[in-house]
Amino acid sequence: MWDPQFEQILRKYLPFLSPDESMTNELELRDLGLDSLATVELLSELEQAYDTRFVDDALALDNFATPAVLWTTLSSLSAGVTG
Repeated sequence: MWDPQFEQILRKYLPFLSPDESMTNELELRDLGLDSLATVELLSELEQAYDTRFVDDALALDNFATPAVLWTTLSSLSAGVTG
């Protein structure tokens, strides 16, 4: 599971996820309002918060599909794993 900071950041970019709704692994981020501009802003905020950089391979839209996939991608980057 992800840390609370990740969820707090991600929720800001999901206008269709109500504050009282649980964020689960399989939620489709696009269905919750994550558009292309929000994805870029989210990417920047995650890089700053976790002091990491999304390498080119990590910028695939598939990596922004669900919270679980995004957290796995971010965690691997933070750990220095570049796939």
